[in-house]
This record gives sequence, structure tokens and C-alpha cells, in this order.
Amino acid sequence: MKRLSRPARPPVDPFVLMLLGTVGLAALLPVRGAGAEAASGATTGAIALLFLLYGARLSTREALDGLRHWRLHLTVLACTFAVFPLLGLATRGLVPILLTEPLQQGLLFLTLVPSTVQSSIAFTSLARGNVPAAICAGSFSSLAGIVLTPLLAALLLGGGGGAFSADALLAIVLQLLVPFAAGQLLRRWIGGFVVRHRRVLGFVDRGSILLVVYTAFSEGMVRGVWHRVGPAGLGGLLVVEAVLLAVMLLLTWYGAAALGFGRADRVAIQFAGSKKSLASGLPMASVLFGAEAALAVLPLMLFHQMQLMVCAVIAGRRARDPGAGTPRGTAPPEEPPEDPVRPPVPGSAGSGPRRR
Repeated sequence: MKRLSRPARPPVDPFVLMLLGTVGLAALLPVRGAGAEAASGATTGAIALLFLLYGARLSTREALDGLRHWRLHLTVLACTFAVFPLLGLATRGLVPILLTEPLQQGLLFLTLVPSTVQSSIAFTSLARGNVPAAICAGSFSSLAGIVLTPLLAALLLGGGGGAFSADALLAIVLQLLVPFAAGQLLRRWIGGFVVRHRRVLGFVDRGSILLVVYTAFSEGMVRGVWHRVGPAGLGGLLVVEAVLLAVMLLLTWYGAAALGFGRADRVAIQFAGSKKSLASGLPMASVLFGAEAALAVLPLMLFHQMQLMVCAVIAGRRARDPGAGTPRGTAPPEEPPEDPVRPPVPGSAGSGPRRR
């Protein structure tokens, strides 16, 4: 007699559990006084180190090799940095009905963040899609996000709550762009080491992000910002994020079909174009929002877990599609969740649209 297989449970990202534990620690034991100043300095250094490693890890030349499949990559970039922000702007009409002003600002910031790389690749592979296209598209998005996310924040957040200022611009240049450029310049000498030891350095990535979260939430506790968030506000935020994710998943899937892409490419576009990177967004939020970072990163943390759970279900169903074959290309070795930027494998490129 055949045993019935259990349905796969939606994944709970271990890193999200660590983030929640860090938030709990900040709530119980927030850092204060001289300790807060030391933590702030350490956070500044950690963010710079994080983006130095991003720069050293990303192979710009190999990413640019995918330009011959520009339609697929432009589609993902348009979803990430145009359609998402437009939807984020539309949520302003939900204040104060469903969202408070700080949560809406955090939600808008979420829509400006680049796409993920690792989870986009993993879900594309599971759904038997075009894995090389997902690698290239995610890498393009991460590279573009270094510049586009701060610029979009300047345009869209500058007038709402003062999240962007001359000081924030200087901090972005010194803490994000300069280390990233230095990593690119040093890649010739340290790139091989960074790629070979990416698992070990992944702990540095995640440790830096946890420090950013602890410092931000500690400052939020000391300043009393959490008194501005109630159960109704969190419930409204979850509803809006669920609708936002559903809209993007539908737009990327059916929009790619309307543009003439084949099934494998539609899978890559859906998973790369509907996601947001927690690892890239948290450090940027710390630089942009300062004392308000605790509220600003909350929508991103919730959206990250939501996208993992929903996309795991979708990927499993896509894998059982009648037209699904084996994945195009092979997924890279499994790594800890949310390795922010991975170098594309040589020859990784999307296949471009197919004529119907």
C-alpha cells in the first residue's frame, strides 16, 4: 500500500528566527549610554565591511555578459525598481485607515530594496525554471540597488518624515558606495578568497546584520518608538503586504507571458521580480532612517518571511506543471539563507523571450 507523502511545510527562515531573537534581546536589554555609542560605531564599521564583501563577491564582468538577454533583465529591474515603488506610493492612501505614517514609510522603503539572489535561484530551480537567468537577474538587481535604492529614497522619502538628508547622503557614500567600490577594485586580489570561503564569511554577513538590527531596535526602545505601533497597526501592515506580494506575483507571471517569454523564463522573472532582499535592505535602512530604523525595517522583516512561505508553495506547484521539464542550468550549492550577493556562474544568462 502506498504511503501518502506529507505536504511540505512552508519554510521558516532560520535567519528570521535569529532576527526575532535579536529584537527580543533589544526589547529586554537595550544598549544605552556609552554602550549605545560604541554599538553605533561598531554598526557603522559592520555596514562598511558588509558592502566591501558585497563588492568583492560580485563579478561585474560576468554579470555584464548577460546583457545580450537584456529584455529579461530589464523586465526584472522594471518590476523591482519601478512597479514595486509605484505600488508603495499607492499605499499612502491607506494612512491612517490601515497604516500609520511610520509604517507606511517603512513599507515604501521596502518597495525600493533590490531583489534577493539566493532564494530567487533556489525557488527557480525548484519550479524547474531558468536558473542561469535567475542568477544573472538577481545579480543585476543587487548591483543596481547599490545606486538606485538610495536615489529612489531621496526622491520618494525625502518629503515624508525626513528620512533622507544631506547627512544621510554623505553616510550612504561613505558607508555603502565607497566600500562597495573598494571591494570591486580589490576583487582581483581577494575575490577568490571571498568566493572560496563564502560559507564562513556568510557568518560575518549575518553577524553584521544582527548587530544593525540590535542597535536599531535598542535605540527604538530607548526613544519609545514602539508605543506608536499597536496590534491593529501590525494587522493592517500584514494585510497590505499580503496584497502587495499577491499583486507582484500575478504581474510578474502574466506580464512575462504577455511579453512573449517562455515558461522557464517566466518562472525566473516571477521569483526574481517579486522578491526583496532583507540582507541588503537592513543596512540601508539603518543609514537612511537612523533613530526611526526600528519601525522602517519591520515591514521588510515581515515581508521577507511572507515571500519565503508563499513562494515555496508556488514553486512546488510550478514543478508539477505539465510543461515543466528539468531546471535549465543548475542551482549553486546550498548556502545559509539570504547570502546577499553571489557572483554569477560563468556563462550564466537568460534565454530571452520565446516567440509564440
